[in-house]
Amino acid sequence: QVQLVESGGGLVQPGGSLRLSCVASGFTLDYYAIGWFRQAPGKEREGVSCISSSDGYTYYADSVKGRFTISRDNAKNTVYLQMNSLKPEDTAVYYCQTADCGGGVASDIADDYWGQGTQVTVSS
Repeated sequence: QVQLVESGGGLVQPGGSLRLSCVASGFTLDYYAIGWFRQAPGKEREGVSCISSSDGYTYYADSVKGRFTISRDNAKNTVYLQMNSLKPEDTAVYYCQTADCGGGVASDIADDYWGQGTQVTVSS
């Protein structure tokens, strides 16, 4: 079965850190750009970060630039999102998905094919 599974979320205090993982099964991540997206309650899903398939290009939304770092380990078929200096406004369900990193981060994958995501809650 082809799928992406997110993990690593949790409850953290403001200023804290989390590392999210996105593991692919049923296909090889090597050939795909991967994006991280998030959706807060009552809001639209938004692109947070993106990493290209081969040349190391990365993109970050202004809201996370300087705090989040995206990376990939193709040998482990995994993409990571290191999140530092977390803020309450980072609270959301985080998803990973194959994406287009050009000019931002976007994905044309239908909603039915997205995973469950991982909940990140930043609160004192």
